[in-house]
Amino acid sequence: MKVMLSKNSAGHLMVYVAKKDLEEEVVKQTDTAEGKVLTLANGWELAFPNMPDPLKLPQTLEARRLA
Repeated sequence: MKVMLSKNSAGHLMVYVAKKDLEEEVVKQTDTAEGKVLTLANGWELAFPNMPDPLKLPQTLEARRLA
């Protein structure tokens, strides 16, 4: 699914999923062998296999929902 990453006014990383009309704050970032996994405040885990480093925001990326 396509998601947009940005920072909010407090400087925290935010994820917006347009198809679900969902905007949540990232509470945890984990590096795995497949890429980066972001855990959202609502409990969702999104895997980003091709996340660039350093990350320029705002940016739209392809993600896969794990949980």
